[in-house]
Amino acid sequence: MKISDCMSSDVRIASPAWSIRDAARAMREIDSGFLPVGENDRLVGAVTDRDIVIRAVAEDKGLETKVRDVMSDEIIYCYDDEDLDAVATRMSDRKIRRLPVLNHDKRLVGVVSLGDLSQSPEDDGRRSAAALGSISTPGGEHVQ
Repeated sequence: MKISDCMSSDVRIASPAWSIRDAARAMREIDSGFLPVGENDRLVGAVTDRDIVIRAVAEDKGLETKVRDVMSDEIIYCYDDEDLDAVATRMSDRKIRRLPVLNHDKRLVGVVSLGDLSQSPEDDGRRSAAALGSISTPGGEHVQ
C-alpha cells in the first residue's frame, strides 16, 4: 500500500511570518499539534505544539514570536508513492509522529500520521505499534 492511500490530504499550511499565537489557533481549529510551514509554494519547515512550548513559552518568548523562530527547518518528509512499511520505518527511526507528504515535484500533497498508519487496512497492528514503541522511547534530538 502507498502513502497516498492513507494520508490526510486536507492540510493547513502555516506561514513562517505567522505568530505562534496564529499557529496555535490554527492547530486548535484543525485539532492537530502539527503544521507544515510553507513559503513561495515550497515547504520550508514544520511547527508543532511542542516547538511552541519548548522553543517559545519555556524561553519566555511572547505570543507574537514568529513561527520561523521556533519551527524545525530540517524537513523530514516522504513521497506520496512510497510504501507504508518504508515510511513507518523512517518515522520510527527518526522518532516522528507526523510526516509531510510531497509529490515528486516537491509540492506538499498531504500529511501522514501514526494514526493514519494504524487505520490503514494493511496494518494488522504490528507496524503502527512498532513505530509508536520506537517513537515513544526517550532520547534523540527533536526535529518535528
